Amino acid sequence: MPHATTLVDTLKRLLKARGLTYGELASRIQLSEASVKRMFSQGNFTLQRLDQILLAAGIEFSELAAAAQAPAPQIARLTLAQEREIIGDPKLLVVAVSAMNHIPFEDIVRIYTLSEADVVRCLTRLDRIGFLELLPNNRVKLLIARTFGWIPNGPIQTYFRDEAYADYLDAHFDGEHELFRLVNLMLSRASCAALVERLKQVAAEFAQQHQHETRLPYEQRHAMSLMLAVRPWMPRAFKAMVRRSPPSST
Repeated sequence: MPHATTLVDTLKRLLKARGLTYGELASRIQLSEASVKRMFSQGNFTLQRLDQILLAAGIEFSELAAAAQAPAPQIARLTLAQEREIIGDPKLLVVAVSAMNHIPFEDIVRIYTLSEADVVRCLTRLDRIGFLELLPNNRVKLLIARTFGWIPNGPIQTYFRDEAYADYLDAHFDGEHELFRLVNLMLSRASCAALVERLKQVAAEFAQQHQHETRLPYEQRHAMSLMLAVRPWMPRAFKAMVRRSPPSST
């Protein structure tokens, strides 16, 4: 049987899936919204109160128990509207990326010019989106899968690509922990496919290393950006000289 805290977390998830707010739930069970919020934050339910909430929300106890036993669903990708909401607010984007990098609430406030109220507001919006779950004491639980990625050519990926053109690549790449290589060569189709698969493995290893070090203090971690790109390509000046048809024989 799941622990009580798991049941409470699952109940919150089921209420959110039904679009049932604390305010509406409070009205249905004839309590103040503040009392309901406090009850959920403390996880302090009597069996009678739990039964009352389930009845008000139209949730069977068997559904709650089954959902608590099942692994929580994780998001592999946001919707276009959700990405637009995040990219439309620079503060929200900073907090979202910080949460992805497991930067605690206190460090976000310390590092960026954001007030505690700003960060709480952003975390609350990300909770509503389903990106994370906002826990007591402003702790967060990410709800995104390890394979999470931004929409290809979507609002956020486009933003970072533009930043890469304007800022990331505007460097000599000769500092500590910096590397830049541009390799032009010719490969068979089989070798091209093998190269792409190898680069995918490198990206996965990079992400795995990040997961292993999330518990380290912020000061012991450094923001690193790895850009992997490979495609059939020829400089425009070269392409302009490519013959459109074989030269005529004389």
